[in-house]
Amino acid sequence: MSEFNDTESGEKRSLEWKAFLFITVVLFPVLSVVLVGGYGFIIWMLQVFFLGPPGMHGM
Repeated sequence: MSEFNDTESGEKRSLEWKAFLFITVVLFPVLSVVLVGGYGFIIWMLQVFFLGPPGMHGM
């Protein structure tokens, strides 16, 4: 019975490490690029269609 639990915990530990590496190496960098790029795109479109270029207006 103990041998079964050791094998199960070893497999679980392996899956946890794989999930951790996936999150830190793939998911977080992709999400950060998407979020920063999306924010920049939204600001750019607001300036193009509604707000105009940054700087002093009316001078």
